[in-house]
Amino acid sequence: QVQLVESGGGLVQPGGSLRLSCAASGSIFSIYFMAWYRQAPGNQRELVASITRGGSTNYADSVKGRFTISRDNAKNTVSLQMNSLNPEDTAVYYCFADVQTAPIGSPFGSWGQGTQVTVSS
Repeated sequence: QVQLVESGGGLVQPGGSLRLSCAASGSIFSIYFMAWYRQAPGNQRELVASITRGGSTNYADSVKGRFTISRDNAKNTVSLQMNSLNPEDTAVYYCFADVQTAPIGSPFGSWGQGTQVTVSS
């Protein structure tokens, strides 16, 4: 019913920048919490950054000051601007959205398929 499609991953040198985007489509009444998670090989999936519908943001300590999350409520999109990337940022990045599909009912979480970010010289 709801699809999240990420784009913007790739290979970047240390110190470089990338911008990830995620577009939600399908049966959407409203989207509340949106976030980016990442998972490196052998590690658990971790929260990178989140943003509420009203624009309140939260960041993992490891990315504060380097990453910026933003969203466009009219377009049902969320983006992650990543600057000063380092090899420890290498991971598959996943988009997450808490979506309500009808005026009545509770929202449920949806995940994108993930996009690879590799930081290497």
